[in-house]
Amino acid sequence: MSDRDRPRLARGFSTRAIRPATAAPRVDQRPSAVPIYQSATFSAETVAELGAVTTDAQPGYAYSRLDNPTTAALAGAIAELEEAEAGYVLASGMAAIHAALLSVLSAGDRVVATRSIYGSTGSLLDRQFGRLGVTVDYVDVTDHDEVERALAARPTHVLYVESISNPTIVVADIAGLADIAHRHGSVLIVDHTFASPYLCRPLALGADLVVHSATKFLSGHSDVLAGVVVGSRERIARVRSVQVDTGATLAPFSAFLVLRGLPTLAIRMERHSATSLALATWLEGQPGVARVYHPFLPSHPQHEVARRQFDLGGGMMAIELAGGRVAGEAFIDALTIAELTASLGSIHTIVAHPPSTTHRQYDDVQLAAAGIAPGLLRCSVGLEDADDLRADFDQALAVARAASAPMGSAAGPSARSAAGPTATPSAASS
Repeated sequence: MSDRDRPRLARGFSTRAIRPATAAPRVDQRPSAVPIYQSATFSAETVAELGAVTTDAQPGYAYSRLDNPTTAALAGAIAELEEAEAGYVLASGMAAIHAALLSVLSAGDRVVATRSIYGSTGSLLDRQFGRLGVTVDYVDVTDHDEVERALAARPTHVLYVESISNPTIVVADIAGLADIAHRHGSVLIVDHTFASPYLCRPLALGADLVVHSATKFLSGHSDVLAGVVVGSRERIARVRSVQVDTGATLAPFSAFLVLRGLPTLAIRMERHSATSLALATWLEGQPGVARVYHPFLPSHPQHEVARRQFDLGGGMMAIELAGGRVAGEAFIDALTIAELTASLGSIHTIVAHPPSTTHRQYDDVQLAAAGIAPGLLRCSVGLEDADDLRADFDQALAVARAASAPMGSAAGPSARSAAGPTATPSAASS
């Protein structure tokens, strides 16, 4: 018998305040947006129903740390985009990476990972999984012979790669690496954050699990933290089990914000891709620029792989300035349009200096091993007008050349510093 069907008895004020204020209204029409189910708990009609839902014997919701309608809708939507059987969302991209790895690894297991790895992922593997007895070896994933030798050397449970690496824009040949991994009994996990499912679907190329920081391109507006893992139903069930036990729960409102971003993902990725390639092509011919890394530039070392694997080149590129760290810092300080912040995949163009942000955990030797030069800049190209970005980059390059030239310390203030004091780049690890 529902509460509505029970005989109405005289009730006190507090009871009458609580019951109507927490009774969900009946809605017969379908809403145009997924509702935010901002509730920690969901009531059952009987003890038996609550027990069945809590133990997954029956579909439903009991407690939002386990499942929530809004977060479930987001997981299903991203799984659809990635052509996956299932997905599970978590509180951040790092939470997603942690859950994906922990769903596969046990003490004493081995991981082979890309040498061009996101700094926080490397730290997670080395410091956290390492103290639990997991061993990690790093390889150049563009050298398939090296990957083959590493996996053949001794049993390996996970081959971990990034479809486009953070921050050096190394492109992994997912299909080729999946073949190598599976021949050696390894699970291939792909961090697909830089590319998004609009560029390609790694599961269709042979990956076993795909992770995203949904904070980035999937949401696209720099206003939410979220992560997701997609894969087979069996593998995602194990990811869910990890999250249930460790508690990296995504809030319903955060899920709503990512859901809001997904419908415009295709339009945004087309604009990101077109502007970034135009900017990268122009930058290659500019004085003071030693190297530009963009997947669709013919000069990119994995250009052929990128053209075969991706529908578009994406919004990420890296710029190596000839003047080193001094030039890199001067360039960022001189920008007037780009945001001086962490993260990527936003409507805003964001330029970061990896040695002091994403890879701040690395010393000079580790930075060199990861292919990160002192003057390397990671650029996430936003949705601003391309001509405005080119003009801003042009004046910033002039400032960078002056700063790194002999007697450059006598040069005038940068455009940004001339307007007043600013904060130094964030140490956030996005």
